[in-house]
Amino acid sequence: MINLASSLENLKVAGNLRSIPADSTGEAGVIDFSTNDYLGLAERTEFQEEFMADMRNRMVPMTSSASRLLASRQNDYHNLETTLESLYPGRKVLLMGSGYHANTGMISAIARAGRILILADKLVHASIIDGIMLGKSDFSRFPHNDFDRLEAMLAKKAADYPDGVLVVVESVYSMDGDCADIDRLIDIKRKYPSVILYVDEAHALGVDGPRGLGLVMASKAPEEVDVTVGTFGKALASAGAFVAARDEIISWAVNSARSFIFSTALPPMTARWTQFMIEKMLDMDAEREHLKQNGRVFFEDGRHIAPVIIGDASRTVSISKMLLEEGFKVLPIRTPTVPPGTERLRISLSAAHSTESVRDLSSAIKRLL
Repeated sequence: MINLASSLENLKVAGNLRSIPADSTGEAGVIDFSTNDYLGLAERTEFQEEFMADMRNRMVPMTSSASRLLASRQNDYHNLETTLESLYPGRKVLLMGSGYHANTGMISAIARAGRILILADKLVHASIIDGIMLGKSDFSRFPHNDFDRLEAMLAKKAADYPDGVLVVVESVYSMDGDCADIDRLIDIKRKYPSVILYVDEAHALGVDGPRGLGLVMASKAPEEVDVTVGTFGKALASAGAFVAARDEIISWAVNSARSFIFSTALPPMTARWTQFMIEKMLDMDAEREHLKQNGRVFFEDGRHIAPVIIGDASRTVSISKMLLEEGFKVLPIRTPTVPPGTERLRISLSAAHSTESVRDLSSAIKRLL
């Protein structure tokens, strides 16, 4: 029998034993720098009040009771997909239960469509890696944001995979806060027509690009990005995800993406709330600018995710606890979320944070380190 007690003890000794944190909502004197509520929308109760003031919204079902392919009620999903299609012209959109469902379902479905090679950035999210594993295709990983290396790999291997090479990146990396060069990737795709370019915008949606629509839409040729994934559970204060892609890719996903076919669909209430929040988000350039200002205060680069690498799990946990005592909630990030030796504090900035609180956090971290 598996010795779980011993395995848990090993995690504890290494400083990597996790537990679910207690509810800290509204905790007096504590500012949360761990949430992904980048625009501060989750804290703005006036939006919930406005949404619920419409009696039609109150009567929307709280459950779909079935997978999307079996659900009776479809209008709220179709309306949200149509709204997103108007924002991502030339693309069809498919809703997914979460960003994890989107990546595991889409990548594995594309991989099963033919004999392809997958090339992924070394630091892509676990959901992307799991999708690659489920797809059972040949794959390699290139050094983080090293597009010269990516191009060298394509020059060597692309001709061996006539069905295509799926290149997978994140537009904004969740643990480092840095960005992929989408324009450079488009240039590479033009040199290698077999490339299928896949960009996860989970941490860019709402924050970056025109009207907060992400870095793909800010690129020189958004239509040349084959698959764009966005999530609603971060800057948009909702739940679920979407995939924007060519019509045939979406049709294939409906027929082949197991996480779509075999999961209960999002509640219709969630779909309608998401549409409401998207309409609010589009006009929030002031909040986006304040968020960038907070980023410039903390790390001078204007990014909304700021890693503070500590390199030791136990010390990272200790500093996190000391920060909490000073009124700053910054949770520790450890292996396997990040590679061993890169344990860190992940500072997640929000438009709801005052510039003063960001400065105070920065000063506290410098003092404790």
